Amino acid sequence: MQRRFLVGLIGANIGKSLSPALHEDAFAAAGAQGYYHLMDLQVLQRATLESLLAAVRTAGFAGVNVTHPVKEAVLPLLDDVSPEAREIGAVNTVVIGRDGRTAGHNTDRTGFRRAFEEVLGTKAAARQQVLLLGAGGAGRAVACALMDLGVQVLHVFDTDAARAQTFAADLQNRFGSDRIRAAADLAGAAWQAAGIVNATPIGMLGYPGMAIGAELIDARHWVADVVYTPLETQLIATARRKGCRVMTGGGMCVHQAAEAFRLFTGMEPDVARMHRLFNEACARRDAKLAAAG
Repeated sequence: MQRRFLVGLIGANIGKSLSPALHEDAFAAAGAQGYYHLMDLQVLQRATLESLLAAVRTAGFAGVNVTHPVKEAVLPLLDDVSPEAREIGAVNTVVIGRDGRTAGHNTDRTGFRRAFEEVLGTKAAARQQVLLLGAGGAGRAVACALMDLGVQVLHVFDTDAARAQTFAADLQNRFGSDRIRAAADLAGAAWQAAGIVNATPIGMLGYPGMAIGAELIDARHWVADVVYTPLETQLIATARRKGCRVMTGGGMCVHQAAEAFRLFTGMEPDVARMHRLFNEACARRDAKLAAAG
C-alpha cells in the first residue's frame, strides 16, 4: 500500500514558499503520497504557535517545518530536542511520532554548509574572518555551519546590540571566545571580513532593502544570503554588480528540505531532482513577482 504523509510549514509571510513544491514532488518521486500545508501566522491571525502544534498533532501530521519568527520560540513547546538543535538554540523541523510526541531538529545548519561547499567551496571560509548579519534563529544555524567550515573569526552584527552580545556569548561557550565576536562597528567588521552572510529577513518579499550598506561591500568579498524569495535579493544583485562571488539562498533551501524530508519519512530524497525543481519553480515565481511590479 502506498505510504501517505501530511506535513507543513508554520511561519510568517510564507505564501510564496517553495517548500510545498519541493516536498510534494519528493513524495511522488519516492513512490509516496504526501501533502505539504502552509500555516501563515500573518493570515491565521487568531492562531498561535501552541494552537497550531496541537492541531497538527491531532490531525496526524508526520511533522512540520517552522520558520521566522518562531524557530526559537518553538523549543520549550517540544517533548524532545536533538543535541544539534539544542546547540544551535533554534529548531526548523519538528517530527511528530505516531504517539504524538514532538522532536525538534535543525536542518538549516547542514543545508547552509552543503550549499556553501557546492557554490563557494570550503577554502572561502576556512581560516577566514566572516561577517554575519542577524542574530536570530537562522543566524544561529548559519554561525554553527560557518564554524564547521573552519571560519577563524565570526563577527556577528544585529540591529539589536544586546541580542548580538547574547548570541556571541552563547556561541563563545561552544566554540571559544576567540572565534565569535559581537560587532559594534559594522563598517569595521566588513573591512576585516573575507565574506558577508545575510541571515536576517531583510531582502525577503515584504521586507525590502539590505541589512548592510552597499558602500561596505567590496569586490574582494564573497556574499551569501539565506533569503530565497526572491532568489536574486537586492543584496545578491548589488554584490554581483560589484564583482563579488555570491551564493543565493536556493542551495540552503534545497539541502535543508532534503534533510527535513529524511526526518519526516525515513526515505532518501532525490536531491538532484529537488535542485532542478527548485530552479524551475523559482524562475516561474520570480518572473510573476517581477511582472506584478
